Amino acid sequence: MTDGVRNDWTRDEVGALFELPLMDLVRQAGRVHEQFHDPDVVHVNQLLSIKTGACPEDCGYCSQSVHHDTGVKPEPLMDVEDVVRTARRAQAQGVTRFCMGAAWRDVKDNAQFERVLEMVRQVNDLGLEVCTTLGMLTADQARRLEEAGLYAYNHNLDTSEEYYGEVITTRTYQDRLDTIEHLRTTNITVCCGGIIGMGESTADRISFLHRLATLAPHPESVPINVLSRVPGTPLENEADVEIDETVRMIAVARVLMPASVVRIAAGRHLMSFSDQALCFLAGANSIFTSERNMMLTATTPCADHASDRAMLETLGMRPRVLEDA
Repeated sequence: MTDGVRNDWTRDEVGALFELPLMDLVRQAGRVHEQFHDPDVVHVNQLLSIKTGACPEDCGYCSQSVHHDTGVKPEPLMDVEDVVRTARRAQAQGVTRFCMGAAWRDVKDNAQFERVLEMVRQVNDLGLEVCTTLGMLTADQARRLEEAGLYAYNHNLDTSEEYYGEVITTRTYQDRLDTIEHLRTTNITVCCGGIIGMGESTADRISFLHRLATLAPHPESVPINVLSRVPGTPLENEADVEIDETVRMIAVARVLMPASVVRIAAGRHLMSFSDQALCFLAGANSIFTSERNMMLTATTPCADHASDRAMLETLGMRPRVLEDA
């Protein structure tokens, strides 16, 4: 334990948090949040799909998988200039972290990776925090991303190790952990979370958060996604996730990983301002926003800049600026 941050949580302790009455848990998480963060400040991030579709992975939730007939048209890797223009527009809207995602299984040492490295360099030069999510990568590739100026890398665990095989079969849970270990050989921060609503049990949610909370160090960013049910995917008929389930996940994550940034990610477009206010009270302090109501081009719905500005103003909250860091 360092300054109240623990990496030795037991599964029983995590389970006990899940059993608390919701408002007791929210109040506890709120106290932790105020100890480690300014509760009025929200990190605003934008995610751009720089290479869309035809991914060889079979992730059951994903519209971009080549295994699922979702109607997503594959698009090649974007030009650097187009990415930088998008990043400039995002920055003008108050975004401080610009995330770039490519539908790859893993990073290849080829001309496309060189182009991504140039994207990282030029977006970093704008004064934005740069994040990428490119699939699995080696320690050497992580080093090259670090040298280009990468601030964060997203690589989600998605769910518990026990349930993982029900969702994905083309790579293992250990593959994901290995990539996180490769990132930890650099100073790149780790963004690692998961998705609820994929048919997992409460025990799976406990196991998933326990795994994150016992990583040393904790991921610096923890996105909590709610399944966006995409027609044509194996998970298209899963049940709705009620707001109390999302709030509970956020609150437990906040208690377990007090110094981490906890992000309301996919599924937020379905939440009212009051739903999101409860998430913020439970310890969330980060959101994805968008230009065109989409988190990933033509794949995942997302609230837009104007509605997010209105929400934060209504709630008396403010977007983070890098000077707040």
